[in-house]
Amino acid sequence: MTHPSPMQNVPKVLATLVATLTLSCLAPLVQAAGLQFIEVPADSQGPALKGAVWTPCSAPAVEIKLGPMVLPGVQNCAVKGINLPLVVVSHGSGGSFLGHHDTAASLADAGFVVAAINHPGDNFQDLSRQGHLSAFLTRPVDMKNLVDFMTAQWPQRDSLDKQQIGFFGFSRGGYTGLVAAGAVPDFRIGAGFCGHVDLPLCQEARSKDLPKPPPRDARIKAAVIADPLSLFAAPGLATVGIPIQLWSSELGGDGVTLQSVELIRAALPTLAEYHLAKGAGHFAYLAPCSPERTRAIPAICKDNPGFDRVAFHTHFNAKVLAFFRAHLKQGSAP
Repeated sequence: MTHPSPMQNVPKVLATLVATLTLSCLAPLVQAAGLQFIEVPADSQGPALKGAVWTPCSAPAVEIKLGPMVLPGVQNCAVKGINLPLVVVSHGSGGSFLGHHDTAASLADAGFVVAAINHPGDNFQDLSRQGHLSAFLTRPVDMKNLVDFMTAQWPQRDSLDKQQIGFFGFSRGGYTGLVAAGAVPDFRIGAGFCGHVDLPLCQEARSKDLPKPPPRDARIKAAVIADPLSLFAAPGLATVGIPIQLWSSELGGDGVTLQSVELIRAALPTLAEYHLAKGAGHFAYLAPCSPERTRAIPAICKDNPGFDRVAFHTHFNAKVLAFFRAHLKQGSAP
């Protein structure tokens, strides 16, 4: 099958976030994650970042209604536990900090603090830099700024173990996580995504004066990378020095193919685990949609016959949790 360029899917990207921002969770309301919203202040390295934090919480979950959105959890719950590991989350192109809310809540229930933000210029509300190379440069900086905020400014920062930080990234967020882990991108590869379109990224990736790749964030100790968009040649992946749990969808999509992820797999020197989601398309890694949203936006929410996204996420979230438990030291039990 053919896979569309990630630069050709602006309507699809918008639909993705309509789905994630208007969904009602399919799972029973059994999760007890605390939920709070954050804004990382603007500084010389970038604009303000809006996002959310999921935390361990001792109160029973309720429905948190945010306009048309309903999430299970406890808003502004007191953080339960000390010396808690932190996991930061990077969404895909045109995505949202809520796109992986079920995975975040699952980790928070188990004693992790999880923080996610919208990437400026490459999120559902603002696509101004989606077609530019600059989006690939600023994404790792956004995540560095998020870690800075969580460890130095977040009001509950004393509950964190600042030496135990993990990363979760999907699609372009997977690219972002690999860079944070030490991978060096080759931006010339970006020209190959252009196909028959001629967006700014196409010309920028052919430039003789390519920008310097973003640096590694040495605070990241382990990373889960799901269906990553690759701008990497094999030598650029040889510099990754932390454990990686790598996931691939069998059918791919949005510029990601099984072959491209397997090339990453072959080049990673520190691959801890590899998982192939058989029968899954690219968007299977987003949180399950409600029946209403599946009918309204099948391109994002509807999976191939025989693939059960809800069941897959039960398996996926358990594997993600087990990986972070194996590679990040946990504090007191939630």
